[in-house]
Amino acid sequence: MITYRATLDVPRELVSYVASLLRAHRRSLGTRRKTRLLTCWRQAVFGLVWFRNRGVDIPQLGAGFGLSRATSYRYHDEVLAVLSAQAPDLSEALDRVEAEGWSHLILDGKVVDSDRYAEKTANRKGETIDAYYSGKTHDFGGNVQALMRPDGFPVWVSGVAPGSVHDLRIAQEEVLGALYAAAARGLPTLADSGYEGAGQGVHTPVKKPTSGHRLHVDNRTYNMLLRAMRCLGERGFALLSQRWRVLQGVTTPPTKIGDIAKAALVLLHFEHGYRSC
Repeated sequence: MITYRATLDVPRELVSYVASLLRAHRRSLGTRRKTRLLTCWRQAVFGLVWFRNRGVDIPQLGAGFGLSRATSYRYHDEVLAVLSAQAPDLSEALDRVEAEGWSHLILDGKVVDSDRYAEKTANRKGETIDAYYSGKTHDFGGNVQALMRPDGFPVWVSGVAPGSVHDLRIAQEEVLGALYAAAARGLPTLADSGYEGAGQGVHTPVKKPTSGHRLHVDNRTYNMLLRAMRCLGERGFALLSQRWRVLQGVTTPPTKIGDIAKAALVLLHFEHGYRSC
């Protein structure tokens, strides 16, 4: 068997931050000193290696740190829990965007690929389907919603819903109520046609008439301007998934995708100096 060294391309300050969260977590559990296989620093490195790579096998990664299979999963879950707990809630994110003077928000959704998950549900026709199979991506995954600033920087992510659930339905449950209140204060939201019918203050493109007639020039101009402003929102998920590649495809149960997305958001905010505290 051959061993080798590798470089983790994250700043030391980020490792120190994650280690401090783990240290506080251990204190809350009453963990005695020198009773863990890894120090908080080494556990933070272990967790960040996982976040930086797509499809890494957790037991195999843990073996490189001298951990058993069960301990690898436990240490991984601890890192995920302490990071996701730091994610901003919706009201906090909206208040900050408003206080910073941004003109609008961008709402978007993404289905994060995952392994097959044997959970069934019924569709609108009453047929039994795989809950986590997405007709949008034609693959298994979990649907996560996010809010971005006008420059595309993500400020909030939702929990995960099965991939078969439509973006609009998730938004109705997770975020639309708060967006209506924000719009009433002068902070509207832009979204794509998947959110048509979202309600007052959430602007979506005007669809072509079913008759086949061309849209009026005013509506075409509106769509062009909306598209030009909204497209920057695509940068949000790109920032998250390109920097923290685990979001390009997870091998853990898709029910954890929400926590993974929240943790990735916290890591991204730290690196960009956007932490609220």
